[in-house]
Amino acid sequence: MKIKLSSAVLAVVAAGTAALTTVTALPASAAATPDSRAKVIAHFDLDNGQMPENVAVEPGGALNVTFAAARQIARVDRTGATRILATLPLPADGGVGTPVLGFPLTTGIVRTRNGTLYVLYAAGSADMTGLWRLTPGGTPQRIAALPAEGLPNGLALDERGERFYITDSVLGKIWTVPRTGGTPAVWSAADDLASTSFLGVNGAKARDGALWVTNLDKGTVLRIPFRKGGRAGLPQVKATGLVGLDDFAFTGRGEEIVAAVNGPNKVVRIRPGGAVSTVLDAADGLQNPTSVAVRGGKVYVLSAAYTTKTDPNLLQAHLPGRR
Repeated sequence: MKIKLSSAVLAVVAAGTAALTTVTALPASAAATPDSRAKVIAHFDLDNGQMPENVAVEPGGALNVTFAAARQIARVDRTGATRILATLPLPADGGVGTPVLGFPLTTGIVRTRNGTLYVLYAAGSADMTGLWRLTPGGTPQRIAALPAEGLPNGLALDERGERFYITDSVLGKIWTVPRTGGTPAVWSAADDLASTSFLGVNGAKARDGALWVTNLDKGTVLRIPFRKGGRAGLPQVKATGLVGLDDFAFTGRGEEIVAAVNGPNKVVRIRPGGAVSTVLDAADGLQNPTSVAVRGGKVYVLSAAYTTKTDPNLLQAHLPGRR
């Protein structure tokens, strides 16, 4: 069945992100020449809601992607060919009760070693909002319910603790739930996680005894240590001045990060200590980047075209500093 994405849906998203396009420009001294070898390797269908929101890498190099407004989980191979793995059910009211955005959307995604995919669904309904599991060849099943008045967004798995961590961009909280599913508990509700106007805490990654998250409205990268008993420590600000900051990935060089900055339409490199440089921009083909993945010496960037409304796509580039 064809899923036509209405202009009203696009307008809602654009209204929230348009203000971010003019907020914080990086100083010229921090900018790096965009990678001339960047190329778009897949184009997606905007009218059918294929706005890529998050990504998880397959061992062979394919990418598992959530298509936000299509409510879909897809796999994109190295050639750019796209296969839909599953579509999550449409709420009875069409998802108009989803906070802030007014439409149901799939967001964060994680792949475990056995090939199982875990996906977040913000549906605006108590019977569908939460964490969903998709086993290879299976059908999606919800394994943890989350508040319908929230917007679950970023998803990270701490394999040592066997727990998921889920950012809620509307409620300004981080939830935790066992890997097997169950009842979520609030892990952190620190002030640093709250929104100021649109969306707060966003992307999430577990690394070296801490959960790293971004805050879209505040433009910050935060490191929250895992304390004794799995409790959350106090957030440590690792970078600032990046309003519109969405998801991110570690490059493999310590705490260095590459991150998508949605409204300003950039991908930036954030070095330990917080120094920021632009490595990709609209001239490379970005269309409101939402998330990034790193594999070997390459970085893959997903763009949702939320405000450009032109070309949601997947872009491949060389990782900054590598040949």
